[in-house]
Amino acid sequence: MAEDRVISAKEQNTDRTWDLTLRPQKLKDYVGQEQIKENLNIILQAAQNRKEPIDHTLLYGPPGLGKTTLAHIIAKEMGVGVKVTSGPAISKAGDLAAIITNLQDGDILFIDEIHRLNKTIEEILYPAMEDFALDIILGKGPSAQILRLDLPRFTLIGATTRYNLISSPLRDRFGITFRLDFYKSEELAKIIKRAASILAIEIDDQATLEIASRSRATPRIANRILKRVRDFAQVKGDGRIRHDLAKQALDLMAIDQKGLDDLDRKLLYVLVENFSGGPVGLNTLAASVQEEAGTIEEIFEPYLMQLGLLSRTSQGRVATENTYKYLGIKRPEDKNRLF
Repeated sequence: MAEDRVISAKEQNTDRTWDLTLRPQKLKDYVGQEQIKENLNIILQAAQNRKEPIDHTLLYGPPGLGKTTLAHIIAKEMGVGVKVTSGPAISKAGDLAAIITNLQDGDILFIDEIHRLNKTIEEILYPAMEDFALDIILGKGPSAQILRLDLPRFTLIGATTRYNLISSPLRDRFGITFRLDFYKSEELAKIIKRAASILAIEIDDQATLEIASRSRATPRIANRILKRVRDFAQVKGDGRIRHDLAKQALDLMAIDQKGLDDLDRKLLYVLVENFSGGPVGLNTLAASVQEEAGTIEEIFEPYLMQLGLLSRTSQGRVATENTYKYLGIKRPEDKNRLF
C-alpha cells in the first residue's frame, strides 16, 4: 500500500510515539513556515493581552507538514487544554455534544480531517462556532423540542489535506486560515539535527543534508527516514550516522536524490509509456498503477507537482518536460501537446 511506504506523508502507527517525543512545544522551536509563525505570534500575543481565545483557525496543506503540531503549540502558548478528534470519529450529534460540553473556557478543540465531517454534524457545529451554543433536538415529529446549551468560549482548530472538500459555510466560519507549504532542505536539516539531538543520535552535517534532500520536503518523512537510517548505522556501523552510511541506507530503501521511490517511478513510467505522457484521467491512471484515485491525488501528486514532474489539466494528468528528463526517456514530437 502507498500509505505504508517510508516516504508516505500519511501518519503510520509507528510514527505516533516518535512524533510525540520530537514534537516542539513552543512556537520558537517550530522550524519552517516562517510567515505563519510571524502571524501566529501576533495573533497569540493579542489574544493573551485581551484575555480572549483566538479565532477559529483552519490549517490546510499536504500531510506531514506539522498541522497537528501547530495546534498543540497554539494550546501550549495560550496555556489552555486541547481535545483532539477527527472528522470520521464524530458520527453522531451526541459525540460532538460530549466533546464540546467537556471543554473549559479558552480550550481548543482540534478536528483533524475536518473535510470528512458529515453534513448533519457540520450544521450542528455552526451555532457552536458562532454563538457558543449547541442546539439539541429532543423527541421527534410535531412534539420535538430544541434544547439550547450554552458552551464555553472555545477555539476550533480544523486541519485538512483537502481544502476544496470543505463546504463554503464551514470555511466562512473560520476567522484564521493558514496554508502550510513544503519545507526547504535547510529547514529539514534543522529538524533532523534537533531530532538527532533529542534522541542522542550522532550524525554528521553531510548525512543530515543527504536525509533532508530525500525527504520529500516533509518533516514527518525526514524523522521517519532518520529512524530507519539510525537502525542501519547500528547494524552496519558503530551507531554514528556518517554520510556514506546514510547514502547506503537510502539507496537500500530505493529512495533517490529527489525523494522518489519505486511507486513514484512506476506512476511516471505508466503515464509516459502507456499513455504517451497524457492527458489521462485520474481514475484511468489509478487503475493502471493499481492504487486508489484518492491515494494518487492526495499522496503522490502534490510532491510530483511540486517537482514539476506532473501537471493537472482540465483534460487529465500530463507528463512534463522534466518527467522525460528524470526518466531518461526521449520525448516524442507532438506539436499539439500543451506541456
